Amino acid sequence: MEERNGLSARSAVLSALLGSHPPRLSARHLVRIGALFGIAEGTVRVALSRMVAAGDLIQSERAYTLSERLIERQARQDESRDPHTKDWDGTWEVAVVTAERRAPVDRAALRNTMSALRLAELREGTWMRPANLVRRWPEIVAAQCTLIDGRPHADPTPLLWDLDGWAAEARRLERALDRSEGLAEGFLVSAAVLRHLLADPLLPRELLPADWPGGELRAQYDDFDSRYREVLHTHLKG
Repeated sequence: MEERNGLSARSAVLSALLGSHPPRLSARHLVRIGALFGIAEGTVRVALSRMVAAGDLIQSERAYTLSERLIERQARQDESRDPHTKDWDGTWEVAVVTAERRAPVDRAALRNTMSALRLAELREGTWMRPANLVRRWPEIVAAQCTLIDGRPHADPTPLLWDLDGWAAEARRLERALDRSEGLAEGFLVSAAVLRHLLADPLLPRELLPADWPGGELRAQYDDFDSRYREVLHTHLKG
């Protein structure tokens, strides 16, 4: 069952835990969050049972914690709010798929990994991005790809990312943060901002438009989140 805004019980639980540090909340608190959106207690509890069975959550002492896989997602979410970058010298990272026989599950896992690493696919099996992020290559990439550092003769950024589209949505979310009223609306806007930040390619400034709104959205969200968390905490304890 979903409430009038289309938020399912599973989405409400997941968003609440992804935004909590540590990612652990009691069943009572998760039920109260569901109630913000008209989701019945029984519906929330059924969703919790299903998420435990699916390996999304770990239950202990009447509380629920994110599984290891989802804790990794939370880490990516946190990283998107405060990205670890380095000065860019013009080098691009290129990962070319060279493994010959790959099961569909391996192909899908690599695609998900590349997206999480903020690489974009120039053509099938060729992924690339500027070498301005501080991180390590996971084993799955080394197992399926040959890694190359290079410098394209022409800037491939327009072929890889829709920067105008990302910027337009970022500005819409900035306005939504300004207009947000109440716990339910704030919860939905917060989740939308975090999803959008995960989609930020985190390009070096040399490749971005002069009016790129990434930094502004992060600063505005940090201010919003600190205030919103205080109000939500009071509501949950009430």
